[in-house]
Amino acid sequence: MDYSRITIRPFKISDADDLLKWASDEKVTYYLRWNTITTIEEASKYIQEVDIPHPWRRSICFDDRSISYISVRQESGSECHRAHIGYAIGSDYWGQGIVTVALKMAIQIVFKDFSNLVRLEAMVEPENRGSQRVLEKVGFKQEGFLRKYGFNKGEIRDMFIYSFLSTDQVL
Repeated sequence: MDYSRITIRPFKISDADDLLKWASDEKVTYYLRWNTITTIEEASKYIQEVDIPHPWRRSICFDDRSISYISVRQESGSECHRAHIGYAIGSDYWGQGIVTVALKMAIQIVFKDFSNLVRLEAMVEPENRGSQRVLEKVGFKQEGFLRKYGFNKGEIRDMFIYSFLSTDQVL
């Protein structure tokens, strides 16, 4: 794998075809809070209404083609020192280290973009071992197990919580 071909950038309307390829895969969207996207119209609308206006959502690209996303949502008010990070990748690219590389890139940028940010948090379902490995390879620390914590696809699910502090070293 030539990791120099991996970039992260803001979404563009022209990403709709690429987004549809990975966002229409139920294996990809199973752990996401949003539903599988099934048409090019839905993909375009999602980019216009969710991806582009999001405060910090980037397309993970391979040769500048969108193959996934990474997003950060900072808390507000007295909790603005922390943010939640989430990501997904097309199943054709699973197990190739792409999200690990992109997450390392994103962490460097996010702590610069949000100057008062001290902590990034990630929630991962126990069955999602691939995502757990990605976080651990980057340097996130598993802090605990939250029983019946996250609501997703009509169910309340258990979650592991991971964190990465601004003082931590990216591995």
